[in-house]
Amino acid sequence: MADAAREIGSLPVANVQALAETCNNGGHVQVPQRYLTKDPGSEEVVAADDSSHAIPVIDLQKLLESQSSEEECAKLASACLNWGFFQLINHGVPDKVIGNLKNDIAEFLKQPLDAKKECSQHAGSLEGYGQAFVVSEDQKLDWADMLYLQVHPSESRDMRFWPTRPASFGHSVDAYASETRELAYRLLELMAKAVGAEPPAVLLGVFQGQPQGMRVNYYPPCRQAADRVLGLSPHTDAGGLTLLLQMDNAAVDGLQIKKDGKWFSVNVVDGAFVVNVGDALEIMSNGKFTSVEHRAVIHPAKERISAAMFFYPCPHMMVGPLPEFVKGDKERYGSTSYEDFMKHYFATKLDGRKHLERLKLEQ
Repeated sequence: MADAAREIGSLPVANVQALAETCNNGGHVQVPQRYLTKDPGSEEVVAADDSSHAIPVIDLQKLLESQSSEEECAKLASACLNWGFFQLINHGVPDKVIGNLKNDIAEFLKQPLDAKKECSQHAGSLEGYGQAFVVSEDQKLDWADMLYLQVHPSESRDMRFWPTRPASFGHSVDAYASETRELAYRLLELMAKAVGAEPPAVLLGVFQGQPQGMRVNYYPPCRQAADRVLGLSPHTDAGGLTLLLQMDNAAVDGLQIKKDGKWFSVNVVDGAFVVNVGDALEIMSNGKFTSVEHRAVIHPAKERISAAMFFYPCPHMMVGPLPEFVKGDKERYGSTSYEDFMKHYFATKLDGRKHLERLKLEQ
C-alpha cells in the first residue's frame, strides 16, 4: 500500500467539510452536481434494525475459551464466507487507548481548515489530508474528507502528513496501532483455524510485520441532498484485513454492505470493531473468505466519523491462493504481483468488485 499510494496520488478537490458548512447554512449555495451520484430508491436497502439480516457479531472471548470456541469458530467461518464482515466484541483493546484516539481525531477535525491543510496530500501521494480515488476532472465525487497515514513499520512513516495538533496525536495513533496490530494477528490465526487451514498460523507469515495504514473518514451532513450523495462509493478493500472503529456517534448509521443484490445497513454495536475481509485475503484463502462490496451513506443532519485500520501483506510478494486453503480443490484465482494489484486499485475510481473479479479463473 505504502509504495502504491506514494506513486499514484489523487487529483486535488475541494474540502467537503467546508463545502458542507456553506451548503447547510440555509443560503442559496447548492450541492455541486459532481457530488450528486446516487439515484434515490433505485436499490433495496435492508434496515439495520432488522435483526434477521444483521451482520454476525463475534465474541473474541468465546473464541478463546475452550468450552465455547468450537461454536464461535463455526460462526466466524460462516461470517467470513457469507458476509465478509462481522462485528467483534470483547476484543481486548483497552478503552483508554480507543478513547485517546477518538479524542485526538475529534480535536484535529475541529481545527480551522488552514490548520488541517498543513497535513494536506502532496501531488503523487495519497498520504495526508484530502481525498482518494479521484482520477479525472469530471469524475463524480464522494461527500467526505479523509486523513490517510502509513503507521507501520514506523520507519515507513512520512511525518510531513502527521498532525502536530493536538500534540498527543502521534502517541495516541502509536498506541492504537500497536493494540490493533496484535488483535489483527490473533484474528487472522483464528480465521484460518475456523476454515480448517493447517497450520492456522499460515497467515501470520504473510502479514506479520507488514505495512499497516490508518484512514480517518469524515462524513459531513448534507441537508439538501443526503439521499443523492455518497460518503464513500461502493468498493472492496484491497488489503488483507480491515478493522473499523466508529466514533461516538453510533446513532448515525452510515456503513452499508452489499449481499445478494441488496444493501444492508450496519447498526454498530457499542464498543465493537467492524471487521472485514480484503481482496488479498479472499485470493489467498481461495474464496473461503469473501471480500464484500460496501459503501458509506450520508445523514441529513449529523456528521459521522470513523477510523479504518488496514493490514496489508508484503508489497513485493506474489498474491495467489495459498496451498493450505486449496487442499485438493481447484485454484479459483490467478496469481498477481501485489504491487501491480495495488497500483491498478489506486489508479482507478472505486467500482465495486471489478478489479478483483478480473483475477477469477473460469471453473
